[in-house]
This record gives sequence, C-alpha cells and structure tokens, in this order.
Amino acid sequence: MTTNTLLKRAAGAGLLGLALVALIAASERGTGPRDVSVGWLPTPPIQGSPVHVLVRPDSGAEEPSAVHGALAGQELHFEQTPGGWHALAGIPVNAQESVPLTLTTEYEGGEADHHFERIPVLSGEFKVEKLSVDRRFTDRPDSALRARIARERWAARAVHGESHETPRLWHGAFSRPLPGRVTSRFGTGREFNGEFQSRHLGVDLDGDRGDPVLAANRGVVALVGDFYYSGNVVYLDHGAGLVTAYLHLSETDVAAGDTLERGSLVGRVGATGRVTGPHLHWMVRYGRVSLDGLRLLELDLTGFGALEYVADTTTAAVSDGR
Repeated sequence: MTTNTLLKRAAGAGLLGLALVALIAASERGTGPRDVSVGWLPTPPIQGSPVHVLVRPDSGAEEPSAVHGALAGQELHFEQTPGGWHALAGIPVNAQESVPLTLTTEYEGGEADHHFERIPVLSGEFKVEKLSVDRRFTDRPDSALRARIARERWAARAVHGESHETPRLWHGAFSRPLPGRVTSRFGTGREFNGEFQSRHLGVDLDGDRGDPVLAANRGVVALVGDFYYSGNVVYLDHGAGLVTAYLHLSETDVAAGDTLERGSLVGRVGATGRVTGPHLHWMVRYGRVSLDGLRLLELDLTGFGALEYVADTTTAAVSDGR
C-alpha cells in the first residue's frame, strides 16, 4: 500500500485527527494476508525526541492479536485502539543517523511475524553553556561522597527500569510543571568552571524560590530524596516506561507511593544541589533514555486510549480514545 493511499484511508476514518499517518512513509509493503504498516511521529525525529509509534494492518490484512517491540534497546508497550497499535518510545540523545526498531506481530493461532525498521534521526545541534558553581561540585569527591553519588544514581536508575513494569497511568497531553521561561534547553553541553563535564539531560525552567511545581501528568511517586547534585528530588512514574523527575526543589509535598493527577502539587522551586540559582530542572525519561520534555509537551498522543477510573481504586480500563 502506498503512503498516499494510507493517508487517505486514515483521514477518511478520522484516525487521530492528526498527521500521524504521514509517518507511515516508513515502509511500503505487499498485499499479503498479514501485512502491516509501521510509522512514527515526529518524522523525522531529532536526538532526544519522544516518539509515537503506530503499527496497523494493511487494508484487508489480518489484525494482530498482540504487538511487541523495542526501540534503541528499550521495550515498547503497545496498546490497541480501532486505529491500530500505539506505543511511546524515545530517541537517545547520542543517536547517530538512525535507530533500530524491531517488532513482532502475533496472530490468533500462535503465528508471528517479525519486522525491522530503521528510524532516521536528525542532529539536535546542541550548544554549550559555561557555568560557575561552588568548587565542591567540580572537585573530585572523596570515597564517602563517591559512594553516596553512586547510591543516588542507582536509586534513580531503579525507578527508570521499574517503570516498564508499571501499567500506563498517564492520559491525555502532558503539561508544563512550571510556567517560567526556559533558561537551559535539553542536550546543551555543560562546562563547569572552565571544564566540560556533562550534557544537560533535562529542561531548566525559571522560577522564584517557593513557586509551586506541578505534576506533568498522572503518575505514582516512585522516589523522594535529597541528592548531592540534584538536591531535593521527586521522581514520578507514569507507567509503561515513562518517568518525569523534578530537581533542586526547596521542599517536597509528596511521599513515595502517592498517586498524583496532572497539575497536582509536587513541591516548590528551590536552589538545592548543584545550581547557580533557584529554578526547576525537569527531566523526562523513557526507560533509560533521556528525552526533551518540551518535545513531549508538543507530541500528539491522542491515538492512545483514554483511561477510565473506578472511584477509590487504582484499576484503569483503556477505551478506544475517540
């Protein structure tokens, strides 16, 4: 099936109400009984972009009973709606030219097909920032401090990994956790006290000490801590591999295990940890892939089913999203 034909068919069906199917330029397939088309948004993505992946059967082809896959080594969590199978994914910030997408479509009776795509990736063209901070944050830490930093790093990594085991909790669009202007963008190189040390894997939002910081979407609080570099932190597990984190807070207003809705108070802007002044460092990760939160805000997620909740329970059912 050609891309133009798929576009017309999707538009006629009202699928997503977006250009999602412009992305199905990914591959042209035959007309076999189990042919599928694979696409993604944005097209093409850039380094550090979240990606909306769509798998759907070609006209007259058999509908898969399940879809599994991985992008850049991270498991994907596909959900079925009348418009196809949808999953959220992430492009690593250091991806070069393209990333591999592997898929398995399963069918009634136990049969399965395997698919391989390469998603082209554009350069993020990241800049370098020169910052001055207290020398205790740039000097080589002693053994006790190195052990603390390692514990904190592993605690954060555990949250990212465990999110793949959490059912999807988010629904609808993501929102900014703080309305302040962007003072440092995702992917920017960081030179501290004259030495290049890291890449900025979050988005810095300007704010005054004490300004409220809000949850970007529904999720469960997976970690609250006081980290050496990050200061007071809250990690929010949105499920199906997606986590957002809120760093350098002056105070936290949640506890591990709390379920927050989009717009719920997480904490307040501060200047704890390695900072040059009060602000929010907002991080987004899909599994262990760091993503640009601003691009998550722009990504059209309406193809995903809406979540319907039963009062006083954590049970969620997926509707067709239309």
